[in-house]
Amino acid sequence: MAQVMEFKLPDLGEGLTEAEIVRWLVAVGDVVAVDQPVVEVETAKAMVEVPCPYGGVVTARFGEEGTELPVGAPLITVAVGAGAGDAAGAGTVQEPEESGSGNVLVGYGTDHSRTARRRRVRPASAAPAPAPAAPAAVAAPDAPAVRPAGPVPVISPLVRKLARDNGIDLRALTGSGPDGLILRADVEAALRAQAAVPAAPAAAPATAAAAPAGAERIPLKGLRGAVADKLSRSRREIPDATCWVDADATELMAARAAMNAAGGPKVSVLALLARICTAALARYPELNSTVDLAANEIVRLPSVHLGFAAQTERGLVVPVVRDAHERSAESLTAEFARLTELARTGKLAPSDLTGGTFTLNNYGVFGVDGSTPIINHPEAAMLGVGRITPKPWVHRGELAVRQVVQLSFTFDHRVCDGGTAGGFLRYVADCVENPAVLLRTL
Repeated sequence: MAQVMEFKLPDLGEGLTEAEIVRWLVAVGDVVAVDQPVVEVETAKAMVEVPCPYGGVVTARFGEEGTELPVGAPLITVAVGAGAGDAAGAGTVQEPEESGSGNVLVGYGTDHSRTARRRRVRPASAAPAPAPAAPAAVAAPDAPAVRPAGPVPVISPLVRKLARDNGIDLRALTGSGPDGLILRADVEAALRAQAAVPAAPAAAPATAAAAPAGAERIPLKGLRGAVADKLSRSRREIPDATCWVDADATELMAARAAMNAAGGPKVSVLALLARICTAALARYPELNSTVDLAANEIVRLPSVHLGFAAQTERGLVVPVVRDAHERSAESLTAEFARLTELARTGKLAPSDLTGGTFTLNNYGVFGVDGSTPIINHPEAAMLGVGRITPKPWVHRGELAVRQVVQLSFTFDHRVCDGGTAGGFLRYVADCVENPAVLLRTL
């Protein structure tokens, strides 16, 4: 007899709490294999294809394309085992026993610490649930009965949306369904209780009143929202300062041309600048660090995981090159190309976008000379590189046309003073102007 397994939206890492369904890859009635991708979702960090840990027949899908689901909400149910084809209409859900996927996505897979148990899921078309014996109420402000951290017992995305749209904290509710499941009736009861309490008048947001007719409103969610949150947090928490210098990059460009003329894989300018950055961080390790506010400590990091800003159709992303300090210019070139292609196609994994310790921002590709970068929180510094362009320059006592670049360096003033930041930037500029300086550290 077939067993119906419920697969929930897993934790995709780095504290992400929700994801939007972009595209279903299977339909009800399809046969799926273990670890076959069943849905493509978009988190605040990346587009991800989510594999299912069970093999069998898809009996149900939860959520339409464009729906936002919280981590832990059901995605699909799969009939597993003999008679799977007859289980498409079954309402019994069995949690995994000692079989399943070895997939390492957080939040699902085999869990040998518990035994199997069955529970009945009410179909969406079933009659409304009976009114709860004790109507749920919003917790009093002076003694909020908020649940401890962990999954909120809600199955229906519609119930979550109803609560979110009306400002109801689901953790403050006691569900009347099986095992404390929060039902629509519980949220509606909380809304009625909330409406019965006189609310203090609140001023309407200024932006809503000031918006002219025909103004377009764009939700700050998904990748755009994640970028906004991170940059705002950086400005709030980090006392940053910026210094900059113009450098003659003529010799660096000549060295690159000579490398590429010698045969083998081509070396990019970005890779050379990255190699210079890692050498500079070896000299000034204060800048490869982060600040632990809870412990009130500066944490100097042993490895350089180099982020680089990449503009995509979805917005700005910062892929991370792991252990950049151990890579050659050729290796860095190849890794930059690989991650950039993944970024352009929306296939970066969350792990490709996290864990950076220092960021290199080449905004020169936009045809601009300078900028004041915002530090990629929780890092301590970022190097910005403008366009390399012919300009008048005094070279060996004479005016000449040289390839000039402006380098901007933004740093967290908590981790170092201006002398350290200036020393870092000056060393980078010296390597750009005379690449032979870099040979001392290779």
